[in-house]
Amino acid sequence: MSHNTYGHLFRVTTWGESHGPAIGCVVDGCPPGIRLTTADIQPWMDRRKPGTSRFVTQRREDDVVKILSGVFEDDRTGGQVTTGTPISLMIENTDQRSKDYSEIRDSYRPGHADYVYDQKYGVRDYRGGGRSSARETASRVAAGAIARLVLGPAITIRAAVVQIGPHKINRDNWNWDEVEKNPFWCPDAEAAARWETFLDETRKAGSSCGAIVEVVAEGVPAGWGAPVYAKLDTDIAAALMSINAVKGVEIGAGFAAAALSGEENADEMRIAGNGVEFLSNNNGGVLGGISTGQPVVARMAVKPTSSILTPRRTVTKAGEDTEIRTKGRHDPCVGIRGAPVAEAMLAAVLADHKLRHAGQTGR
Repeated sequence: MSHNTYGHLFRVTTWGESHGPAIGCVVDGCPPGIRLTTADIQPWMDRRKPGTSRFVTQRREDDVVKILSGVFEDDRTGGQVTTGTPISLMIENTDQRSKDYSEIRDSYRPGHADYVYDQKYGVRDYRGGGRSSARETASRVAAGAIARLVLGPAITIRAAVVQIGPHKINRDNWNWDEVEKNPFWCPDAEAAARWETFLDETRKAGSSCGAIVEVVAEGVPAGWGAPVYAKLDTDIAAALMSINAVKGVEIGAGFAAAALSGEENADEMRIAGNGVEFLSNNNGGVLGGISTGQPVVARMAVKPTSSILTPRRTVTKAGEDTEIRTKGRHDPCVGIRGAPVAEAMLAAVLADHKLRHAGQTGR
């Protein structure tokens, strides 16, 4: 299987399967001299790990990260720093229940990658989807923690769930502090209360629902990204689309821009102090593929979890019609845990573009 690496100068390769002994990643291109210990990575892992509430999969994984390479003690500070060589990270799988999938080894789950993996490779890991499982995203979050260190504290990356099923937040109630106070990554306390009832009903019915996640990076300077095929928003869209179950990405106003007039959509400018001030941000902090200095804003649409208890029609590997009912431990809304993954992918893209910008311009 090829194409397990993303990025250009800041490059991340993920490895491992959902029910294998471990998963992990190799981060290549991280500059030397950056202080790095597991304590810099683990808090981000804890935000993504399963089993944290009744609204996510009850698979219990501590997601403890081990740094296998790419760091060494710095004689000047006595701390552990990056050496500039590949950083290898490993996360052990400790709570697999492969037997949950034994009944579907010869049947393709609708909405999953089972059928296409078999068509492409002639073999598939039926235990939780193997490489196609959302378990792989833990490796991305680990890499994203390193990307944040490359970016530095001046850049803040935060994500929030803004819609679950048909239920949207009220943007007038947006409060970033609320995101850490509920299990939905919701910035609207009133919406979070409604979602709790909705998801309880969805879970008890053995069904699932989708979500929309919004991710925002503040402090990104103007100038990152390059025309024509290295546009910042192009890479952001590709990174977010690569996340499991994501079926749509928009930047700034996104598809809503189609309903705006030219006057409404134009991000007008004025001189403010020693710089330029934008009067709106319909373009999501990117113009011509290059960052404007405004917040970079993107959203991703996550489809409903395909593993549900309701019987669905499908076919077997032998070419027979059948029905399937997926057992096991699954998220009723996989988009909930997509928020920290979106943050990680945006961090990786920005870290890559920071290094590429410095390489081209010297600053």
